[in-house]
Amino acid sequence: MELHDVWFVLIAVLWTGYFFLEGFDFGIGILTKLLARDRKERRVLINTIGPVWDGNEVWLLSAGGATFAAFPEWYATLFSGFYLPLLLILVCLIVRGVAFEYRAKRPEENWQRNWEHAIFWTSLLPAVLWGVAFGNIVRGVAIDAHKEYVGSFGDLLNPYALLGGLVTLTLFTFHGAVFAALKTVGDIRVRARKLAVGLGLLTALLALGFLLWTQADKGDGTSLVALIVAVVALAGAVGTIAAGREGWSFALSGVTIVAVVAMLFLTLFPNVMPSSLDPAWSLTVTNASSTPYTLKIMTWCAGIATPVVLLYQGWTYWVFRKRIGTQHIADA
Repeated sequence: MELHDVWFVLIAVLWTGYFFLEGFDFGIGILTKLLARDRKERRVLINTIGPVWDGNEVWLLSAGGATFAAFPEWYATLFSGFYLPLLLILVCLIVRGVAFEYRAKRPEENWQRNWEHAIFWTSLLPAVLWGVAFGNIVRGVAIDAHKEYVGSFGDLLNPYALLGGLVTLTLFTFHGAVFAALKTVGDIRVRARKLAVGLGLLTALLALGFLLWTQADKGDGTSLVALIVAVVALAGAVGTIAAGREGWSFALSGVTIVAVVAMLFLTLFPNVMPSSLDPAWSLTVTNASSTPYTLKIMTWCAGIATPVVLLYQGWTYWVFRKRIGTQHIADA
């Protein structure tokens, strides 16, 4: 396996980690409106991700940085062609971070309610837009002979990509509901279970359609295996949350996300951005990659730094592993 193939796999792993962790993160933000009944319950939900949300976003920075260094042509075409949706995601992530930090700075109800609105919308929009973006990457976009995107923003809003956006929205919200059930106690835990079952069934319906469409259009034997794993894991996640086994359900919803992302990257390889105008104009792991020397230096750096990052992030989750409930929240 060549180094550019290795870095394609590593970038896929980084995106998988990001969607696994930030998926329940976005889901909790959305559930502040769908699940929480009052300010205290919203505080419970926000506190479940309070110690980890910023660490989860490190995976996005790593994926973007790795793409820039390992596949500069991919990075340039992706960020120029998808400029508006990626800019909107960036703005959402900035506002979301500010909302988490500033929400409790003042006791006034209007102040906190406005920041809670911001948390909801800046969680919902990226959850949709990431699915739209990856749907377009897999489907293929208008790339010319100069490896430049020549389409419009409207071209990105096609049925396949929009379905992908609905899948990521429902999947992340389901993942978040399972996480909420796993991390809370009392009535909010019971309601999170019930909501997760309904969200899981809706997710299964949308995801099955999207994955079958992907398989029919781009798939092969390996992507079919990933599809089967995703469907079985999602069914298991719904069944286990209905039985009150939150830990198993969270693990299985995570496996679902891993399998879905794996399927998308399997159908993509060896392309990194297919051209819908002419397959010969597609960006591939070969023509979009950096020099072998650059990839070699990156591999050494990643081999040293990655275990350290995984250890301290795992330690963070271990330290903040206990459940919380409204009884742990002081009156405002």
